[in-house]
Amino acid sequence: MNPSNLIEPIPGKDGMVHLPDAENWMQGRTLYGGASALVAYTHATRSLPDLPPLRAAQIGFVAPVGTDLDMRTAIVREGRNVTQVRTELFSEGKLALTALFLFGAAREPNAVHPSDAPADWPGPPEDGEPVAPPAQKHFIGNYELRRAQDHQGPGYPEVRRWIRLRDAGDLDPMSHLVLVGDTLPPGAMRAMQRQGPLSSINWSFNVLDTEPATRDGWWLAANTSQHADAGYSSERLRLWNADGRLMLDGMQAVAIFG
Repeated sequence: MNPSNLIEPIPGKDGMVHLPDAENWMQGRTLYGGASALVAYTHATRSLPDLPPLRAAQIGFVAPVGTDLDMRTAIVREGRNVTQVRTELFSEGKLALTALFLFGAAREPNAVHPSDAPADWPGPPEDGEPVAPPAQKHFIGNYELRRAQDHQGPGYPEVRRWIRLRDAGDLDPMSHLVLVGDTLPPGAMRAMQRQGPLSSINWSFNVLDTEPATRDGWWLAANTSQHADAGYSSERLRLWNADGRLMLDGMQAVAIFG
């Protein structure tokens, strides 16, 4: 499904909004993380159209995000270069998502250090084995997936895939990055001793290129559990373009049930 249809109804002012296409981007009872973040980001940028580029975000997944939302955005602080914006989504009268977006204008660099290329580069996406989408209706059906790691099943807690939207619509590059940045399941699923549900609690990320681009729509995504115990996992989420340049670097807390 075209993600542009998901965000098309967002008017750029606070108040109630109905998202009729949300059902195509659901994970269980809620919009999945990337789609929820995209809705909040779109409301912020349409409400405040003169913001500089997005540099970072801190997003709290508080409760399920449904099809009818009360959206609110406000500037927390506006400095000479950096503007911090808070966006909140309310569903059924309750807070469902809170986001703090950091927008920043470019400055003359005083430090230059390019990110490292990914270890164990899997080769081009065209060489990856296709991964079939689930039989039931699920947001992941909006993506093409290809394997980007030899390992399958239980073991080292990392999930790595080539991902590409089947229809990106007319999303701008930054919106595209926000949407795809939280797509894969947590790496901790490979370390689970028994099957059970997982739920993202938050997502914090830094944008490394304010004009993100890739080849033929392909992104290399990796979710890695850095520590899992007591029903939670600390995850690192990364997104590279098809040439191996890191575009998005983030962390996430995940609740592990079952």
